Amino acid sequence: MKFSLSNTFISLKEKKYRTYFIALVLMMAAVNMQMVARSQLTYDITGSPLYVGVVGAGFAPPILLLAIFGGSVSDQFNKKHILQISQLGMIILCAIIAISIFLDVLTVFHLILAAFLQGFLWAFLVPARQSLIPELVKKDLIVNAIALNGSGMALMTFLAPGLGGYLYAELGPLIVYVTIMSLFLISCLINQSLPSVTPVNRKKESRIAQMKEGIKYVFHDNALRLLILIALVTTLLSMPVRTLMPVIMDEIFSKGADAVGLMLSTIGLGTVLGSLFFAGLSKGKRGTTLIATLSISGISILLLSISQYFWLTIIIMILMGIGDAGRRSLNVALLMQKSKPEFRGRVNGIYTMNFGFIPLGAIPIASLASFMGIANSLMITSILLIFISIIFFILRKPIKNL
Repeated sequence: MKFSLSNTFISLKEKKYRTYFIALVLMMAAVNMQMVARSQLTYDITGSPLYVGVVGAGFAPPILLLAIFGGSVSDQFNKKHILQISQLGMIILCAIIAISIFLDVLTVFHLILAAFLQGFLWAFLVPARQSLIPELVKKDLIVNAIALNGSGMALMTFLAPGLGGYLYAELGPLIVYVTIMSLFLISCLINQSLPSVTPVNRKKESRIAQMKEGIKYVFHDNALRLLILIALVTTLLSMPVRTLMPVIMDEIFSKGADAVGLMLSTIGLGTVLGSLFFAGLSKGKRGTTLIATLSISGISILLLSISQYFWLTIIIMILMGIGDAGRRSLNVALLMQKSKPEFRGRVNGIYTMNFGFIPLGAIPIASLASFMGIANSLMITSILLIFISIIFFILRKPIKNL
């Protein structure tokens, strides 16, 4: 396994990719601040771990139902336009929530509906955004560019939640949502300078036929199928920890929004470090490394479940972030490396569908937390994740040499 620091940032030499990267960073800053604000706002309104889980997973059903459709659309239409329309929708949703807070009419059901509608937009935005990257760099830079894409998202996972938690604690949720809306808007304006990318040969088959073709392509390829399964397991068992962070901080450490922001930011720090490492990783054992990150996620959740010291937990969050980097950058990069150009949107759509399964992880974990406490719930989750990662290690042959 070879790592080259000189190759880590090479894709940023491409002007089109730099523009994309800057807009991405601003958008992900908004997304991560929103994650803190929405979870904490839900907990403040209801005091219920279950509602926090429901709101955190509210975007999942439309993603599950529509992501492959969104991927098919991005394979056939202008990816830039899809990206811009989706971000405009995000701006409108943030504005509605901000106005509701200002008028003091906000309820948890507003937050559930907003999360659901954001999931609808995400089903189109993510496949278009991810499949746009190979169009902005040379072929031999695709894996590096996608890994850097993951590091940019991770950087905002590191910086933005802390800022969001601080603004929430000091100035209140209204200021946070106005800030989120502004970041989405600036990102949208920067994206205007991206090139328009429309497939040269548009297929005349029906949308359903194209979707079926994409599903068949993925599940007939052993490597793609295994990569999708790894992403699914990570989504089910690792991602809910972020959503339930307000509950973890309250039950275990009796702390609030500022601590939630700090923990999510620390996860982001670990993800930045992991993503940058993957960006400079040479071809060879990236598939095995991806499975290793799944094990790291499981071990970190196990340590979190037994930790009684706040500052020790911060160190555990860095470890969790390194595990999370596998999903954010390496998993997507390997999917794009293995996919044919004409299928990249649909492959990304199938990958994005994984997020639609979040309720299958978040809601049961939240429900267990309501009955037996968050620590015991996390311990069960971690043991299951470690066990599955061992199985994937045994079955790693299709991706062993990637």
